[in-house]
Order: sequence, then C-alpha cells, then structure tokens
Amino acid sequence: MAYDSKATKERILAAAAAEFAQHGVAGARVDRIATQAKANKRAIYEYFGDKNKLFAAVLEHLMADLAQAIPPGDEDLPAYAERLFDYHRAHPEALRLLMWEALELGDQPVPGEETRTRHYEDKIRAAQTATSDGEARDRLFFTLGLVGWSLAMPQLRRMILGPDHTLEQLRPAIADAVRTLP
Repeated sequence: MAYDSKATKERILAAAAAEFAQHGVAGARVDRIATQAKANKRAIYEYFGDKNKLFAAVLEHLMADLAQAIPPGDEDLPAYAERLFDYHRAHPEALRLLMWEALELGDQPVPGEETRTRHYEDKIRAAQTATSDGEARDRLFFTLGLVGWSLAMPQLRRMILGPDHTLEQLRPAIADAVRTLP
C-alpha cells in the first residue's frame, strides 16, 4: 500500500484536535498525537512545524469546517444562533479549542486572524438590517456570546437554570434572546 500523505495529515489534524481540546497547547503532547494518528513525530514536524503551528493548523481547519457548516448570508440571526448552537453541541471540541485559544493567546493575534476576520465581516453584513454597521457588529458579537457561553459553562447553566433545564429548552431561549437584540 502506497503512503498517503493527505490521509496522514488528516489523521494528524484529527488527533491533534482531540489532544488540544483535552489539554490545550501547553498540556498537549506530540507523542500522544503521533500515537493516536498512527504517524511518527517526524511527520508531524515535517508537515506542520512545531506544536504551536500544529495548533494553528488545527484551528484553521476547524474554522473552515465551521464556516462551511454555518455559512454567512442568512439575515435571520436567531436561526443562525440555533444552527451554531446545534453545531457546537455536535462538535464540542470546536468550542473547547476556541476557549483554549483565548486562554493561551489572550489578546494576541490568533492563527488565521485575517481570514477569520473576513468570515466575520461576511456574517456582519448578513446581520445588518436597517441599522448601522456598529449595531450589526454588536448583535453578532452578543449572539456568539449567547451561544458559546451557554454551552461552555454547564456548571453555571445548571446552577442558574436548574439541573432539569435541558439544552433543548435552552436552544429556543437563545433564539428569543437574539431576537430582542437591537
């Protein structure tokens, strides 16, 4: 069987996404990624460079998948919030990786920032109605916060909303909250 570098890269990205989601950049181990990907460490360094560059590649891959799954162009921001909520429920590692990025990089530039900013600009245009650009930006930012925070903080959700409050109940509540944004 011939060596398939594309398949190897995909296995490495998948293994790295799981490792980074679980441990962050600082806690992730290239040895574990290589073992999980059924690849050698040399291939990881050859294809991606150091661990920080691998994390950047994982995030770039993740954001491309997210952008394809939840494309801009829909002016119905509450429906977008529900689709994004569903995506993050189905792919919890995506939100975890974004949270690790924030924890590890803080306010520094992030991997693929220019491309990601263009993607958000498309979403801002889709969120614009008769209001100003600034209000559309606010609306999108708060929508992302409502979705992300609701899923990222299960302990707060349980303590505030109660242990019996389900994610199925939360999903339409988020859409309703987005509808009330100016």
